[in-house]
Amino acid sequence: MLHTFKSSALRGLSALACLAVLAVSTQPARAQDSYPSRPIHMVVGFPPGGSNDIVARLLAPKLGEILGTSVVVDNRPGANAIIGTDYTVRAAPDGYTITLGSASPLAISPHTYSNMPFDPLKDLVGITTVAATPELIALNPKVPARTLQELVALSRTREVTFSSSGNGGLPHLAIELLKIASKGRIVHVPYKGAGPAITDAVGGHVDGIIVDLPALYAMVTEGKLRAIAVTNTHRADVMKDVPTSAEGGLPTVLAFNWFAVMAPARTPKPIVDKLYQALVQTVQSPDVKASLAKLGIEPFVQPSPEAFAAFMKSETVRWGEVARASGGKAD
Repeated sequence: MLHTFKSSALRGLSALACLAVLAVSTQPARAQDSYPSRPIHMVVGFPPGGSNDIVARLLAPKLGEILGTSVVVDNRPGANAIIGTDYTVRAAPDGYTITLGSASPLAISPHTYSNMPFDPLKDLVGITTVAATPELIALNPKVPARTLQELVALSRTREVTFSSSGNGGLPHLAIELLKIASKGRIVHVPYKGAGPAITDAVGGHVDGIIVDLPALYAMVTEGKLRAIAVTNTHRADVMKDVPTSAEGGLPTVLAFNWFAVMAPARTPKPIVDKLYQALVQTVQSPDVKASLAKLGIEPFVQPSPEAFAAFMKSETVRWGEVARASGGKAD
């Protein structure tokens, strides 16, 4: 009788244990099925007003509408977006903290910073690129050069100074590409952000500037800066009269900024896939496309998260070669 009681009790405990294990093992699946159930934070590693911030704030409302929750833009600037990206790397891999990154922190900084706190290829999972925009080469109107060829000729007679938003980022390396291709006396002048770099270009303290097209659009349309080339393979729709760098005789000066959404490594695949589908739907919505186009930003999505991973690797290799050839460093 006692033996029978013990056997029954043990069988009962075993059954309870199995149920407990089953409950624990199904919790992640249930969490993924119910995702998202609270607001999502989209981290931007740059201050408000820059290209990353502009893209994030255009996407966030529509993305939240599609996902059925609010998407909050969370600016955490510093060190060319390394601070904000590192914050995302260290966040829980549950889909509630993502980042709107770009070429500089994700593909360039690993080559221009000596002590990166993370590896973008290992510590983040890419969801998709969402948009792209070229860099714009613009001059102060007092500079005696109206074309890229005239700028090259001028740079071979005197120093031509170009401001950027800081050391080690995409605009910096675009200036280095221009220096290499032109074989001229191009001098990089780094600033702490696009704002002061633009102010000094407009004020004539430097001869010109290279940064993302959206940041310069207003200054060019108002005549405060003269656009001479976009660093892309095709002209920008909002500046169809501005030739490409290839049309200007410097086809190797190719630098476009892409914007991408990343999540912490180990974020569950079902959550990554859900974010991917929602982001593609967001970017392809007519109102978002129209808002991006007005600023010179084009939709740019990947066929899949796996395709984005391959794109990231290729961009990391390409910008590594440029950084090594130019010696461009952030520190």
